[in-house]
Amino acid sequence: MKFPNFDSSIRTLKYFSMLLVLACIISCSDSSDEDAQPEGEVSEEGSETPTDPSSECSDSSSFIFNEKDGLVNVEFENAEFSGDWKLKSSDTDHTGEGYMVWTGSQSLGNPGNGLTAFKINITNTGTYQFIWRSSVTTGTNGTEHNDTWLRFDDADDFFGEKGNGSIVYPAGRDKSPTPEGSSKDGWFKIYRSGNDLSFKWQSSTSDNDAHDIFVKFDAPGTYTMEISARSSGHAIDKFVLFNESFTKNQATESANVLSEITCGN
Repeated sequence: MKFPNFDSSIRTLKYFSMLLVLACIISCSDSSDEDAQPEGEVSEEGSETPTDPSSECSDSSSFIFNEKDGLVNVEFENAEFSGDWKLKSSDTDHTGEGYMVWTGSQSLGNPGNGLTAFKINITNTGTYQFIWRSSVTTGTNGTEHNDTWLRFDDADDFFGEKGNGSIVYPAGRDKSPTPEGSSKDGWFKIYRSGNDLSFKWQSSTSDNDAHDIFVKFDAPGTYTMEISARSSGHAIDKFVLFNESFTKNQATESANVLSEITCGN
């Protein structure tokens, strides 16, 4: 027996079944979109998208400056300074926020006054040249108020070298020869010369026998660069360490990106 409305009912049931399946698909798609995490946000089970580490470091005493491709490029004021180190900016020929000037008494023969340190992470091992950008802010004589103590006591070597191959080592480290003039307990007196007192890139040791400054790192790791006040009025703006893949002019270009800062302990 054939019922007149039976085929029509079947077709209607199939139609509603298809609508129900389609509704389920749309609902699942919307739910998936709601669960998706926007880029950079944190899910309950996931982890945060990495951000700039330097923005998370508020304590300058924990800064670690990271070498990249053979270059360390640091604003000198980015450290924890004690004593009579003062941040100044009256000389507009500075980079960054300003420059640091030692305003206390002179420590010409005894390093250890006004100590500060920079932690430097080295990934590309080898020998690096050190140079800073400094000026004379006291007096008019370029041979006075022109130097600060420097030490790399945990590096594999720390020495001064001239173009003719002459090498000097800091006093107190069982190496010779030592520089002319002041040196003690692994510290070099680092000076700039000339009566052009404004900021310039120059770092030498050994009086009247200028040697450039070099540091040797045999293994990857974090090393400590120490600073100690010597002459009052010596202003330091910035420093770089660079390996043989750079010339001095390339390493000191103002357009170079500053070293990434990460947080240490």
